[in-house]
Amino acid sequence: MLKIDNLHVAVGGHEILKGLTLEVPAGEVHAIMGPNGSGKSTLSYAVAGRENYDATEGAVTLNGEGVLGLDPNERAARGLFLSFQHPMEIPGVATMNFIRTALNAQRKARGEAEVSAADFLKLIRAKAKIVGLSDEKLKRPFNVGFSGGEKKRMEMLQMAIFEPRFAIMDETDSGLDIDALKMVGEVVNSLRAPSRGFLVITHYQRLLDYIKPDRVHVLAGGRIVKSGGPELAKVLEESGYEQFIEAA
Repeated sequence: MLKIDNLHVAVGGHEILKGLTLEVPAGEVHAIMGPNGSGKSTLSYAVAGRENYDATEGAVTLNGEGVLGLDPNERAARGLFLSFQHPMEIPGVATMNFIRTALNAQRKARGEAEVSAADFLKLIRAKAKIVGLSDEKLKRPFNVGFSGGEKKRMEMLQMAIFEPRFAIMDETDSGLDIDALKMVGEVVNSLRAPSRGFLVITHYQRLLDYIKPDRVHVLAGGRIVKSGGPELAKVLEESGYEQFIEAA
């Protein structure tokens, strides 16, 4: 599914990722935990194709196809999805128009038929109920006037609609209450499938109470320094990252 081999990434001339290697097989959920400044968000941005996050060495493949040479929209069309730690607002752009346009752009790039306005309305209303967004919120400009938690619900709505082949969740749990954490877990668990993978980036064990990972990795100093089963997250919660920072 997603394979990252010896990835080096520089931002503003400063190397952040220093030979990161990671593989997430199809059908699995892997979690990445690590201290601030370890490179967690850099990893998500580099894989998704954010501008100025330049891979200077290494490779990233999705189902055997290299993605580092592709534009962000091309990566999205191939099934990559990124939920942001801080989702942006887009004033003047209607939420439903934005999401339908994005969905149909991806479908068109894959040679699939576009979703009609009527079918999309049924789809988005059904998924909005799952994530707890009202029709009134769907009629607003994209994320404008939303709380932090509502923006995260909007991201989960997009993920539920797009049904990506591989989803990267960059600290989606940041600022969420218990109900919202449970909602995120429900969306991810509903999408788990043998042909889909997830990479969940988080600081805390609490999200992993709702999303049970198959593997947990510790990222420190720009590299994966420790990997283990779900129990590793609890060890980190109890003992912190200091030992891994020293190892890195």
